[in-house]
Amino acid sequence: MNILHVSASPRGHASESDGLARKVIEHLLVRHPVATVINRAVAGNELSPVDEPYATSQQSAVDVSKDGSMAQSEALIQELEAADIVVIATPMHNYTVPAALKLWLDHIARVRRTFDISAQGKVGLLQDRPVFLAIASGGRFSGERAHQPDFLTPYLKTILGMIGLHDVTIFSVEGTASRPETLAQTRRQTDQALHDYFAT
Repeated sequence: MNILHVSASPRGHASESDGLARKVIEHLLVRHPVATVINRAVAGNELSPVDEPYATSQQSAVDVSKDGSMAQSEALIQELEAADIVVIATPMHNYTVPAALKLWLDHIARVRRTFDISAQGKVGLLQDRPVFLAIASGGRFSGERAHQPDFLTPYLKTILGMIGLHDVTIFSVEGTASRPETLAQTRRQTDQALHDYFAT
């Protein structure tokens, strides 16, 4: 079994989202102790932007290039296809998906490869598998005390669903910009939510 860990925070292992993702993976490894964890950091300059041949291929009936960003796209898609479980660690930037994660999504959401277009709309081509989202945000975007919009989770669920990944579970640490005692309480609540989920 393979667990793909996609980390989108520029702070890497020091980030709240990556720490949460590693807790998710710890729980998964209790269930699947011989699983292999594949770490894919996408922040910074880890991924190249999509190039002109890639963009042109999306308007063509065939993939016109196998080089450049098309080759990178194919490698990332194969990595995703080989994963039995996906854990995505991401911060919320300006209410939505950070640029680094958006670039990874642009590489893996490719027409005729991970989704197709029919008369009824876009159809996912990937086999479904569990996806866990580990999200950190400076403010609160869910629950009764939410005070900011959330364009991140609906977008991620929509894009992942477009390529065939519908089994999405979300854990979050919200209010990371709050007072230390408030953040500590939030972390405890998230840890309890993890415990409750994996205890079932």
